[in-house]
Amino acid sequence: MLSSSRTTRPGTADSVSRIPVAVHAPDPISRAGALSQLRRFPEVELREESGSGPGTVALLIEDVLDDTALTRLRRLVRSEGARAVLVVAALRESELLDVIECGVGAIVWRREATATRLVQAVLAAARGDGDLPADLLGRLINQVGTLHRSAAGRPGAPASGMTAREVDVLRLVAEGLDTGEIASKLSYSERTVKNVMHGLTTRLHLRNRAHAVAHALREGYI
Repeated sequence: MLSSSRTTRPGTADSVSRIPVAVHAPDPISRAGALSQLRRFPEVELREESGSGPGTVALLIEDVLDDTALTRLRRLVRSEGARAVLVVAALRESELLDVIECGVGAIVWRREATATRLVQAVLAAARGDGDLPADLLGRLINQVGTLHRSAAGRPGAPASGMTAREVDVLRLVAEGLDTGEIASKLSYSERTVKNVMHGLTTRLHLRNRAHAVAHALREGYI
């Protein structure tokens, strides 16, 4: 799901068991703080920074997203295959789509980075769900809507090729519904909803649900 910080509570039956997490921070104090916060949750298996890779959640802590940080994000997600959680103090409008299209589905403001909030974002990233602060989700929708309107009149703009079923599912993802709620709303099985999302993200080379929603918004489908 893509939600405004709506995720499964740690320790519930839906929690993912033993998620490998590698913390990347610009200074040892920030890294030690994040490790201390996450260490109390049995579903988290902490790894060294060099341990990021497929199946791992890379938690990247930054004050601002400069070119170095964005390059590190791209390397972690695209080259090493990790799922990423970005903990950041501030994010400019021009950086928001870059972060989503890089493959980051979970973002946490540093001022809100409590132990519970961090592990919720980690769980969401591990599932391939989106987890954005409410204000950031609104900015994402507004920004992509503006980009779509500015491109609406361009001749020869490529179509994204989404089916009606995919659009229906993505519209509910964007509203913050989880897989079970989407299945109930559309009278599908949960397996069907998962298959729709997997087929869509695979066919259009999208990295996660947040990226799929951003793509659908950009193309004017939702």
